[in-house]
Amino acid sequence: MRTIPFDTIVDAVEKIVMEINYNLPGDVLDAIKRSRTSESSPLAVSVLDNIIENADIARNEQLPICQDTGIAVFFADIGGEARVDGGGLEAAINEGTRRGYKNGALRTSIVEDPLRRKNTGDNTPAIIHTRIVDGDKLTLYFCPKGGGCENMSTLKMLSPGEGRNGIVDCVVESIRIAGGKPCPPLVIGIGIGGNFEYSAILSKRALLRTLGSRNPDPFVAELETELTEKINALGIGPMGLGGDTTVLDVFVESYPCHIASMPLSVNVQCHAARHGKIEL
Repeated sequence: MRTIPFDTIVDAVEKIVMEINYNLPGDVLDAIKRSRTSESSPLAVSVLDNIIENADIARNEQLPICQDTGIAVFFADIGGEARVDGGGLEAAINEGTRRGYKNGALRTSIVEDPLRRKNTGDNTPAIIHTRIVDGDKLTLYFCPKGGGCENMSTLKMLSPGEGRNGIVDCVVESIRIAGGKPCPPLVIGIGIGGNFEYSAILSKRALLRTLGSRNPDPFVAELETELTEKINALGIGPMGLGGDTTVLDVFVESYPCHIASMPLSVNVQCHAARHGKIEL
């Protein structure tokens, strides 16, 4: 059994919270730059140039990419032969989150109750999805999620008979309705299968993938490509002002499901598609 010190996790989480909110990941920035070269709309090119400039300023001056520094979402894969010394894994992640948002001068956006709306003051608690994996390592995936794009996400319980065409129609329609509200160009995570709640987790985890990658299943990879093309054909464009680039990429993750259902979750991420990884 390997022991991972509590403070090691706290320090690593504090660091990644600040780094990811200041630095747009390279795969995202590269995708935005590629989209700029293929854009037919001068206005869309101008918007993409502004997004690229904003990312450069944030990185060089170590400032938040966006004023909405998000709800802190973590996927924690902990080895069955590892244990956390001290106060436990969730407590360590929350303490690191607290320090990162405070010491990084990042906006705190979490209210302690959805109806009474009092701010917790430190952006905790984080959302933490934990699973046990083989080995003695801890891998943390961090994805701060802004409210504007999260509000445009949807979950539908489709019938199996609606099939592939029903999925395509539902996804494309959900993005058409969202329009410019989630600050495109977007990254879309899609979860198909499982059940009601698991499809949503699949769709959020999909956002951790590297832009440009495809699902290893050719059938699913083809669906990702089709959805990307059809969403971009909507013409919503960067920041909803028209153009060829409404999405940078679409990722689909699937899981076995009940014979009577076909859950579909569409998780919408804005152009500030922040994500990072820690291995301890």
